[in-house]
Amino acid sequence: MVIFSLKEDRRSITDIPDTGFFLPGDKNLCFLIHGLTGTAKEMSSIAQRLNKQGFSVAAPLMANHNKSISCLKRTSWQELYRSVRDEFIKYADKHENIFVAGLSFGALIGILLAYEFPKKVKALNCFSPTLFFDGWGNPKSRMLLPIVYRMPLKYWLYFKEEYPYGIKNERLRSKIENFYKEAGLFDYSKVHLYGYPVIPVACMYQNYLLSKKVISILKNITTPIQLMQARDDDVTSPKNSFYIRDHVNSREKEIFFLENSYHIITADQERDKVAQITADFFEKYKA
Repeated sequence: MVIFSLKEDRRSITDIPDTGFFLPGDKNLCFLIHGLTGTAKEMSSIAQRLNKQGFSVAAPLMANHNKSISCLKRTSWQELYRSVRDEFIKYADKHENIFVAGLSFGALIGILLAYEFPKKVKALNCFSPTLFFDGWGNPKSRMLLPIVYRMPLKYWLYFKEEYPYGIKNERLRSKIENFYKEAGLFDYSKVHLYGYPVIPVACMYQNYLLSKKVISILKNITTPIQLMQARDDDVTSPKNSFYIRDHVNSREKEIFFLENSYHIITADQERDKVAQITADFFEKYKA
């Protein structure tokens, strides 16, 4: 459902918890990046598995993801990247090896980190990378996005999160649905648990701009890379993973497809499998 609203939330929001976290472990750090309008809790399951195998784990919250939707929608991809980059640098000098994994928009941020810090990032895992919004769950109205992106109208249009919410697991999906269905435009009561209940078209525009940047530098990526995606991803089709694999210059690159999940694979039905495959991949590049 598309929402049009000229209303702005100009409150200084201070009660959305910062869900970023750090789990201490050995000298090998796994740096996890959540999705756009999401929450660091998306990465908690995989973080726990990686930590049990000895890795230190850091999962920061991207800039303005604990602020009003009006603030978030005016945040550029450069600002989002800078906030993650600053956290990355903070940990880089304290750990010998850093492994990066990101979900959706976070996967694109991860690719940029590997591009900027090729000697620091030992291996990269991209979960459901989102270069193109071409999954089966996208409304047909998204075909008009390239036109809307060129207009100020993008700041007043929102997509209300709808079924299946990127989740195939019925129990978890019902919890998300209970919040998303009833939540108003400026309802942040469970944002720290499930992410924002709407996606501003202005944020999608930033995803589009970031994807253009990432596509332009893929040929420079030589870091070992693993791509993981649901074959039935509702947000972004397998074309995204194939595109990245076929355009990077990494000697070691592979794709794993999941058969019983949707977009948010780090929290869905096969999250344990995602965590274990990721851990096994990173283990190969430990010092």
